[in-house]
Amino acid sequence: MKKTIIFFIVALLVIGCSRRVQKAEKPNILFIMSDDHTSQAWGIYGGVLKDYVHAPNINRLADEGVVLDNCFCTNSICVPSRATILTGQYSHRNGVYMLRDKARQDSLNIAKVLNEAGYQTAIVGKWHLKTQPQGFDYFNVLPDQGVYHNPVLKSKENWQDGYKGGKVYEGFSTDVITDLTIDWLDKRDESKPFMMMCHFKATHEPFDFPDRFKNLYDDVEIPEPASLYDFDPRVSGRTFIGQSLEKLAWRWETASKDPDKWWCKYPELPFSTENLDSVAARKKTYQKLVKDFMRCGATIDDNIGRLLDYLKAQGLDENTVVIYTSDQGYFLGEHGFFDKRMILEESLRMPFVIKYPQEIEGGKRIQDIILNIDFAALFADYAGVKSVESFQGKSFRDNLKGNTKDGWRKSMYYRYWEHSPDRPAHIGIRNEQHKLIFFYGRAMDEDSDVQSTLPAWEFYDLVNDPNELHNAYADESYADVIREMKEELKKQRRELGDDDRERTWIKDIIDQHLN
Repeated sequence: MKKTIIFFIVALLVIGCSRRVQKAEKPNILFIMSDDHTSQAWGIYGGVLKDYVHAPNINRLADEGVVLDNCFCTNSICVPSRATILTGQYSHRNGVYMLRDKARQDSLNIAKVLNEAGYQTAIVGKWHLKTQPQGFDYFNVLPDQGVYHNPVLKSKENWQDGYKGGKVYEGFSTDVITDLTIDWLDKRDESKPFMMMCHFKATHEPFDFPDRFKNLYDDVEIPEPASLYDFDPRVSGRTFIGQSLEKLAWRWETASKDPDKWWCKYPELPFSTENLDSVAARKKTYQKLVKDFMRCGATIDDNIGRLLDYLKAQGLDENTVVIYTSDQGYFLGEHGFFDKRMILEESLRMPFVIKYPQEIEGGKRIQDIILNIDFAALFADYAGVKSVESFQGKSFRDNLKGNTKDGWRKSMYYRYWEHSPDRPAHIGIRNEQHKLIFFYGRAMDEDSDVQSTLPAWEFYDLVNDPNELHNAYADESYADVIREMKEELKKQRRELGDDDRERTWIKDIIDQHLN
């Protein structure tokens, strides 16, 4: 009898250990992503805002996990970045180049891969890829950008293309998306690991916030970035105009006059810069932008805390990979800009923090160059899928453990396709110290009526000029470095298959200036 009891206890222990090993091999994945929540407004990346942002839960994640210091997007605009994260492919491979493009429903994405690996998959919140989500057991997503207050979300049961269909949920968007995320987690099939993508609309323009953060930053003067008063591109040698803060001020002023006719609802209107000189007007615009942005961002941090608390309460925190990132960066007054799109650091950088207690030691920072094409490969790796042929990215699971493999990339390729005269289409290469950019300045459509711009080069020494305030392309002391980077740019275009063979009007310009 005693032997039988001992055998039974040992058997239970073996089964329990076996289950723990199995869980460790296939962890749950909670992927939290916001829109435009740039690294300058996270606190953990330093900068002039670090002591002002409301980010206790981002700090909590950073303390318990790993922070990526050099994570970048390959095309800094919402729809293409999201397509790249899902497919593990650059824009020229997945076919999503610009805001107007749609996800290909027949393309392989990480949700389909994880489904095949035995995962339950779900996505809640911002989708923005227009076609009905594929590969997800459950989805409930915003149409296009969605709205901040009382948002409509669309599920399988009420899906219609465009703005049709869906259900109204009362409350502030970030809170509602978290509520729906937790609701699905409560009802999931507990016999399977899960991948939940919780995608917030915040902090996208119009940077709105609920009443609980309305008085945050009242009577506070927020410090300004070093390049806020960069009015004339010729001073720095910058070759493009960019999306200036004056354009944002114009939007606020126009919406102030007739808010019902404007495309979105801005908080804290009316706004005016009437009778202010250019410096005073820019200062006032910056203060409103950055305060609205950080109030909006505070709602994200609150809800990250809710999700972390939920996992802990349910006993899921040890075996769940938790990631928080943004689909790209955003200018908050740097160079006098707002918006993103450009290869300059504030726009290019994707803030990223990851926690996985069973495998990753907390409180670490990784300097390796990680790209959004790598996310899908990482998820697949955690699911036990070591390679997916269509993925162009690589898993950085070993990097997170401090074991960077020989041959890991030392530079990254970037391309922005959606040309306009103030933000020209461009390609570029960035390594650990330098950045080389070629603005080819042509639209993707040969017959486009969008004005072309003259081809132009920019080069920055990121060690000696971290704010990118001096275009050193014409500096002879960098001639050898620039020559080497041009060769690397050609090599990466060739290896990645981005050759413009079907766009000869672009290919000819690039070939002429790159060769």
